Amino acid sequence: MQLHNLKPAEGSVHKQKRLGRGEASGKGGTSTKGNKGGQSRAGYKSKMAHEGGQMPIQRRLPKRGFKNHKRIEYKVFNLGQIDALIDTYGISEFSTENLYANGLIGKTDKVKILGNGELTGKFIFKVNAISESAKSAIEAAGGSVEILK
Repeated sequence: MQLHNLKPAEGSVHKQKRLGRGEASGKGGTSTKGNKGGQSRAGYKSKMAHEGGQMPIQRRLPKRGFKNHKRIEYKVFNLGQIDALIDTYGISEFSTENLYANGLIGKTDKVKILGNGELTGKFIFKVNAISESAKSAIEAAGGSVEILK
């Protein structure tokens, strides 16, 4: 095999349809675009979601729901997960900086602690929010909680 012997596979290359090259070509006149109207003109572009006069789907379907723009999204950790995370990553205190440094949360994420599970050691927590049951469990284990703004 040499470069001058290379050819495309049989039937893979098609001849280009030459539009608007006179009546004898069979594709002259209107160049297969039909007669008159916007679609036969150069630069035609149909409007997004236009369905040819039929009621568009975004108008057929009802509006639904509500998005609260003031909602605060938290990355949630349960007490049952925290022992495993501290053992795995060797964290001395459970804070947003340590969690970000270990790739557990994003730079701007807020952290909330929930009280599901058991906590064995006493740890220092510096988080954005905490549930009442989690706070009482941490303080009962001898740890401390600091709420960040």
